[in-house]
Amino acid sequence: MKKIIPMLLLTALCICSQIHAQSSADELMSQAQEKLTKKEYTQARYLFLQAYNAFATQDKYARTVECGINASALYHRENYYKEAFELLRGIEQAVAAGERKTGKAMPDLRFRINKERLQMYIDLKNPARAKEQLTRLEESANASRNDSLSNDFLYTQADYYYTFGMNAQGDAAINRLIGQYKEQKNYAKVDECYKTLIGIARKANNAALVARTYDKYILWNDSVKALTAQDELNVLKKKYDESLATIREKDGSLSAKQYIIIGLCILAAILAAALVSGAIVLLRFVVLTRKQKKAISIANEHNELKTKFIRNISAQMGPTLDTLDASLPGVKALHTFSDHIQELSELENTLSEPYEMQEKNIAAFCEGIMDKIKGMTQEDVTLTVNAPKLNVKINPEQLERILLHLLENAARYTPAGGKIWLDFKKRGAHTHQFIVSDTGCGIPEEQRGNIFKPFTEVKDLTQGDGLGLPICSLIATKMNGSLMLDTGYTKGARFVLELHT
Repeated sequence: MKKIIPMLLLTALCICSQIHAQSSADELMSQAQEKLTKKEYTQARYLFLQAYNAFATQDKYARTVECGINASALYHRENYYKEAFELLRGIEQAVAAGERKTGKAMPDLRFRINKERLQMYIDLKNPARAKEQLTRLEESANASRNDSLSNDFLYTQADYYYTFGMNAQGDAAINRLIGQYKEQKNYAKVDECYKTLIGIARKANNAALVARTYDKYILWNDSVKALTAQDELNVLKKKYDESLATIREKDGSLSAKQYIIIGLCILAAILAAALVSGAIVLLRFVVLTRKQKKAISIANEHNELKTKFIRNISAQMGPTLDTLDASLPGVKALHTFSDHIQELSELENTLSEPYEMQEKNIAAFCEGIMDKIKGMTQEDVTLTVNAPKLNVKINPEQLERILLHLLENAARYTPAGGKIWLDFKKRGAHTHQFIVSDTGCGIPEEQRGNIFKPFTEVKDLTQGDGLGLPICSLIATKMNGSLMLDTGYTKGARFVLELHT
């Protein structure tokens, strides 16, 4: 008896501890949701991470994935892609461990992880990686045998195709889903499909798709009303036929014919009302279509006027600046600012026009660029190039512009006795990286989110206009790549230029 009592106490203590841990995890998740509703994103992310770790220790796999993906989405929202990808890998490992422990596959949880990773690659404009995730997403949806996930996959597939300009494939995906709902006569879901497609088109800045979808949506609304009216008419006709059969059975006299005439009159009245209603709806559709086309035309015209306005301001500055002493720092800074504004505007308008590529020996190319900054560094700064003797397809002129700008910045902020190095790394058959690192003062955390955005602060132009990195980022995009700051590097500054060939 003396041995049993301590064992009971220990069991009760364990149960209470588990209940407390569960309650704590739920509370953290609830607090995180409140912070997210209030748009306090940093605190929400921290609380979701705490809840994610708590649920993971309790083997609550669905809650673990939900909290982890919310935290990853908040990292992704602030462009902390490295942290977001690492967190998704951790969530995937937790699910894999759960599958081994329970002996059951969890395709619905893997679907959510793959969907978040796909969205990040779409935002990074990385079609190759996005396509890989889309394939994995389809496998998860098929394995789950869940209609809701299958429909979600079709939405996501359409988003992928429209984002990367494959409109025909996007239409096929969304039309497949709409066709399923039409067969089921689930008109509310069809309506939801069109609204979701309009949202996807707006996100992709695809004005043509927005206009085309609005036209289809208005036609669909009209057809739904017609289908509903037809169904009601069929019900009335069925009731009328049943009444007519009863009348014929009971009485074949003149009264039966009178009822038929009355019924036909009612039917004619209903058809006439339907025709009038159809004419009104058609007129409304024509008016709405004209308004939509006019609104889209005005929006495009305003965008073109904005670009032209910026170019004109920059061009008009030129003659005045030419009358001033070009040797003065302020005049020289204004010349540079004017040139950068025009270049930034031209790059934004030609992002869809890729540069021509040619093969270059990457080791010789990198060494040549590094040689150009040897006279710009402080005393005893070590310059190092780590690049293999490998031929790679690049645009030498534009790639040199980016790397030279990054190396010049490194030379400017690296003190005497420091180090600057340029690395080349292959990340796959068609992916490679150029990495510029230094041991300088680094970039303050409060400035990291804006370094690739133009005109985020008022600056003394003689100290630089802050447009160098935004221009480099747009050039990288035109080369089918991206320019990123490695926020995990703490010994100075490190920039990663990733290109896809």
